[in-house]
Amino acid sequence: MTAADRIAIAPALSLSPIGCGTWAWGNRLLWGYDTSMDAQLESTFQRCLAKGITWFDTGDSYGTGRLNGRSEQLLGEFAGAYTGPNLDALCIATKLAVYPWRLTRQSLVAACMKSSRRLGRPVDLAQLHWSPKNYLPWQEGPLLDGLAELWDRGLVKAIGLSNYGPIALRRVHKRFSEQGIPLATLQVQYSLLATATVSELDIKAVCDELGVRLIAYSPLTLGLLTGKYDRTNLPGGLRSWLFRRLLPGAKPLLDCQRAIANARGKTMAQVALNWCVCKGTIPIPGAKHPAQATDNLGALGWSLDAGEIEDLDRAAARVKRPMMQNIFQTR
Repeated sequence: MTAADRIAIAPALSLSPIGCGTWAWGNRLLWGYDTSMDAQLESTFQRCLAKGITWFDTGDSYGTGRLNGRSEQLLGEFAGAYTGPNLDALCIATKLAVYPWRLTRQSLVAACMKSSRRLGRPVDLAQLHWSPKNYLPWQEGPLLDGLAELWDRGLVKAIGLSNYGPIALRRVHKRFSEQGIPLATLQVQYSLLATATVSELDIKAVCDELGVRLIAYSPLTLGLLTGKYDRTNLPGGLRSWLFRRLLPGAKPLLDCQRAIANARGKTMAQVALNWCVCKGTIPIPGAKHPAQATDNLGALGWSLDAGEIEDLDRAAARVKRPMMQNIFQTR
């Protein structure tokens, strides 16, 4: 992947067409993180950056409890020690949680500064993790003002949102536009097993209209779309319960995905990620092993044809029990 492949989202910031999600880097409950994994995670970071995945998405809520901020801390350590290719293109995006005690403009600015200290570098892309509009609507305005202040003071290169729908996106975009502040990105849950957020709400069309880049998180549905799992081979923890629920109804989709992968000489994960790219999004699959980073990179440099996309769309539309929507997703 070369510099020419990167996608400009702000005057001073470009993203590779696929990023790396780091939710698992510090999360014990869902992903079984342990500090013994840190060397493996650093190798994954190095593989991504050296091969052209130049941006990493994290959040200040990733690694809660005693491991609060662990994902950001690890990224900071790995970036500080890295001396390989593409270091000049490294971008770290973080999502700032809408905790109930964050009530003011300054609280959000302070949160971003804490993230920067954990990272050992400025945050490149600061994003509001979700909107409190559905349950504490008066909290949102001050936090958006904090996001605007980060931009005005030059503390970040770009700002974005997460889990906002088209109505809320238009509202915030208008608010920032009136202040002369560009809104760069929106990330939502999107995969072959979670199409409703984008297709039913028509978020992509609104993003295109407003000049906002759409980022697809969980594009592999927590690993289910890699094809590694079935009813007799399940991951541990909470994902086991979830996959038992999803796998029966997902079988026709997975069969379609597998057939295309076999015909193309690709992996199922690469087909799922390429589908996201073909839909005009920037997917951010997670990776805990260097081999997973290499697999994710194999989703680039080729494109599904129109017939393959149609087959996948049709199979996805027939899934009787899709992945549940994020509870913080707004309309």
